[in-house]
Amino acid sequence: MDLKINNLQNFRYMPLSLRRSNVQTFKGTDNDSFEKNTKFSPDNTVQTDIFYINDNHGRIGNMARIYTAKKMYDNLNKDSKADKFVLAAGDISAGADLHIVKAANTYMNGLGVEATADGNHEYDASPSELAESKKGAKFKSLGMNLQIPKGNPLDGVIEKSFVIEKNGHKYAIIGLAPPDLHERIRDNESRKQIGIDDFEKTLKDIQSVADEYKKQGINKVILLSHCGLEKDQRIARETSGIDVIIGGHTHDLLEGIKEGKNLLYSKSNEPVIITQAGKDGEYFGDLKITWDDENGIIVKAQNNVTASNNFKRNRVLKGVFDQILGKPEQLGTIKSVAPQVKNRLIDPNPNGFFIMDAVRKEFDTDLALINVGNIRGFFEVGPLDSRQVFEVVPLKNNMVKLKLTEKEVVDAIKNGAKSFTNPGSKPGIVIPSGLKYTVSKKGDLKEMSFIDKTGKEIPIDVNNPDPNKIYTVATDDFFASGGDNLISNKVAENKIDEKFDFDKDKLTCDYVKKLNAPVEIKDDGRIKVVDA
Repeated sequence: MDLKINNLQNFRYMPLSLRRSNVQTFKGTDNDSFEKNTKFSPDNTVQTDIFYINDNHGRIGNMARIYTAKKMYDNLNKDSKADKFVLAAGDISAGADLHIVKAANTYMNGLGVEATADGNHEYDASPSELAESKKGAKFKSLGMNLQIPKGNPLDGVIEKSFVIEKNGHKYAIIGLAPPDLHERIRDNESRKQIGIDDFEKTLKDIQSVADEYKKQGINKVILLSHCGLEKDQRIARETSGIDVIIGGHTHDLLEGIKEGKNLLYSKSNEPVIITQAGKDGEYFGDLKITWDDENGIIVKAQNNVTASNNFKRNRVLKGVFDQILGKPEQLGTIKSVAPQVKNRLIDPNPNGFFIMDAVRKEFDTDLALINVGNIRGFFEVGPLDSRQVFEVVPLKNNMVKLKLTEKEVVDAIKNGAKSFTNPGSKPGIVIPSGLKYTVSKKGDLKEMSFIDKTGKEIPIDVNNPDPNKIYTVATDDFFASGGDNLISNKVAENKIDEKFDFDKDKLTCDYVKKLNAPVEIKDDGRIKVVDA
């Protein structure tokens, strides 16, 4: 669906002074832009402007804000002679709900996205569903490192790379899916049907493709990567011919340009710039580049990242989302909320506590467990509707019931606790209902108790958990299939008692309606973090 804005006065644009451009020169001094200390002819340069997004995770509210921002961007740059791109680095959609997939694709079409690297959350849908959803896409989907069998629905739908021409200048665009694809999706048809190359092979393939484009005289190469910052840095250092990496997956917010972090040098000692605009559509980016056209070397650049909450939701796109998803159901009101967490992966999250209490209550299980990465938003004081609940848990998995031993429960909490010392705080702690536990910042589980349905607290020996004690557990099929490696793959082991075709948002909505009272989101101390 084409989205057109006919009256720009309907939208409140953020002044340029609010844009973030804390960039540095190649020499490491603070500046709004960098300039390579080399000789080049100003008459033989090319200007490129890239509007980029990554890891929106189906957050339709922020999508509508970014859409407003893009209209401002277009208006401000309408007289620019630069080669303009709109690119995405994956996980724009999230979960298996095809309505969200359609909404995400509509959003990308409206933004004018020309290409995206598919992320892991795109593959929450099955290959056939994903292929069907891409029929209306005006953008190319890329995944050079994906192993797609002949005859698979995605065969011919996902491309490895392509060449695009802007104002007579040729650019090569390459795309990469996440090397840990299978670890980041539930046990579904995508995991069974789609393979992924080893990263060492991917490095060699990138070099081969870059070399081939060089032979064709194409010296401006952009990589769309959902591999994460560490691997993007390796690509920058260990290959030649890649100039820009529009990245995602690890949710890093790369503000400006900092040498050694997102300004690196290739094997041939040419500058490589990496971008990544955080997570959940909280930010978007604008990368401006000046090239020495003859050699295809970046000589100047500026990287701006901007918070999407500086913009109002675009009313046209919001209306389109309502048509796709249905109008939200009014549920009640939020009376009070806890402060927002600072580190989403390791801070106790009261929003998650509330969601999991709803799941446990609605399913009447001993426990409800979820990886904290499932909690992507937060509640606000005021009227509460079903769309807001979805914004808190947008990843659209399916709920399951299963049984876990006390030892398996303890091990899951311990695996999550390792996040306090793991790089990037991965995979994140476990959010429970029916448990209370204390963990140290060194990643050690200190103590834990089971809270039964009457509220009685029963201590668990975390050093010697009972392998014969059984708990009924409510969770989703990502957690149950070994996602984040918190428990073993119970789906593959055929140890799921019940499966449901809905997610946590439905259970939470049902729970709120039954409460029939103002909701309080609070930290009840069920997860305590101590220094040692």
